[in-house]
Amino acid sequence: MSKRNDNDSSQAPGQASLAVLIDADNAPAKIIDGLFEEIAKYGTASVKRIYGDWTKPNLGGWKDVLLKHSVQPVQQFAYTKGKNATDSSMIIDAMDLLYTKQLSGFCLGSL
Repeated sequence: MSKRNDNDSSQAPGQASLAVLIDADNAPAKIIDGLFEEIAKYGTASVKRIYGDWTKPNLGGWKDVLLKHSVQPVQQFAYTKGKNATDSSMIIDAMDLLYTKQLSGFCLGSL
């Protein structure tokens, strides 16, 4: 039995379906245009999520570009000092997507 992503119904045959997961805590907002231009060479970004603590002022630049690119922000508080909760959240989501969506690949954005 094949897993099917309902969002993939508009995919052209042979077009790669990609998940884009971005670490907003580590990547600057200025990369977004170039990032999605590069991703378009390989397929369609059918899942677009960005992770960070959106209550922090340093992510303000990201808030201005998310709507333009239809990227879903994921709130991740830093519950413990010295641990990177954002990375852990991305890993958990990537594993969930791997087993629940029909994707051709993943694009992870971080610096």
